[in-house]
Amino acid sequence: MKATAKDLRFNSKELLDTVGRGEEVVITFRGKPCAKLVPYEDENGQNTSNELFGIWKDNSMIQDVEGYVRGLRKRRF
Repeated sequence: MKATAKDLRFNSKELLDTVGRGEEVVITFRGKPCAKLVPYEDENGQNTSNELFGIWKDNSMIQDVEGYVRGLRKRRF
């Protein structure tokens, strides 16, 4: 994906969301490529964006993620 420097200034969250999905974003300035946003990888070469962290890391309720989400979406009436 290509984006301008103006896009980076005004739409940085959307561009970071795009990078978070695994896409690369080339930033252009006056029509010429000048920078590239790529997903961050740790020292092991693994992308850390999908790992659970914080209170969800050791939470036993998320062993069955699909069942957990279905339970959250059930009607409460």
